Amino acid sequence: MNHPSFIKNVILTAGLLAAAVASAQDIKVGYNGDLSASPSAQSGQAAVLGMEAAIADINAGGGLLGRKMVLVTRDDTSAPPKSIQNMSELVDSEKVSAVFGPTNSGNAMAWKHIANQKKIPVIGNVGSGTDITKPMSAGADNYMFRVSMVDREQVAALMAYVKKSGDTSKVVGLMAETTGYGQGGLKDMEEIAKLQGIRIAATEKFGVGDTDMTSQLSKMKSASVDTVVVWAQGTPIAQLVRSMEKINYFPLVLTSWAADNITFYDAAGKALAEKPIFMRTVSENRTPAQQKLFDRIGTKLKAPGSFSFALHGYDSIQLYAAAVKQANSVDGNAVRLALEDLKAPVQGVLKTYEKPFSKANHEALTAKDLVWIRWKDGKLQPYTDPIVGSLSPADFKQ
Repeated sequence: MNHPSFIKNVILTAGLLAAAVASAQDIKVGYNGDLSASPSAQSGQAAVLGMEAAIADINAGGGLLGRKMVLVTRDDTSAPPKSIQNMSELVDSEKVSAVFGPTNSGNAMAWKHIANQKKIPVIGNVGSGTDITKPMSAGADNYMFRVSMVDREQVAALMAYVKKSGDTSKVVGLMAETTGYGQGGLKDMEEIAKLQGIRIAATEKFGVGDTDMTSQLSKMKSASVDTVVVWAQGTPIAQLVRSMEKINYFPLVLTSWAADNITFYDAAGKALAEKPIFMRTVSENRTPAQQKLFDRIGTKLKAPGSFSFALHGYDSIQLYAAAVKQANSVDGNAVRLALEDLKAPVQGVLKTYEKPFSKANHEALTAKDLVWIRWKDGKLQPYTDPIVGSLSPADFKQ
């Protein structure tokens, strides 16, 4: 006769084995990005919230290929070495089928070779650096995709605005922070300005932690610059407009989308926050589908303005799921090929995606998907003027 404790152990062991088998059948995906350290962490947090919502919806509908989806998150604290370590852990130890993120563009550049070597699809949903989705070499298979803003697309639109406003934007200057993000944006600004026939009268740089840019701005003022295009993160953009106030110099200011970050608004203050014009993927005037998602996760957001990243997160999961269904597999190469040739439209909360990717193009969003924004009365409001109204995608030469 079996002893009760022996029977209990057999049942416990069987349960653990069953759980292990079930876990092995889960489709695991990872998020690798800053969730705690830099001002951009709130963007990473919002992307994860959107991904979790999409995964919950997929699981509620029977899962993906009849299997449960599971999200594994890793905080890289904005540090490239940590982000590289996270990527290796997610791929080699956690055995994820795909990776999403990162929050910071420079970290994607630090580990994109791992994704390509291991044939793990990556769908970025925060970082906007132009070079993230470029193949490792000409014609090589490329596993880096994106559902987010792209620096070069933004720059093309901003420069088109400058070109169309030639009557008032007669002398143009460029400013950028000295990080990889800022200098990557500066490279795009210089190249596209040349392409669009815009002469740059002055170029100045500043540190991401600088609080006084009056010296650089004084040089701009001396050069009679009436329009400044800026590439930096939210807080330094705020310090820049505060420095403008110090010397009473307010040229037209066009910036990267980082001005949508609440850290920019908090550091600049209400009045100065309304100076820059920029672009992003959504305003606070939401569609019914977007409002429904906001109602689900809005209380968890560190700032309402970060909701755009939740949309990117949600849609990036939906696009991945569509590719897995089309491929009938989570094999990395099969999913990559499916992403590059999605047969059916994918309904997202940001938009409906009709063949968003191809072998040559791994960007789901382009300049025509972006909206012009300016802070007004503490909210991210759609911005328009006669110049914005006259712009078309054909003007966004890059």
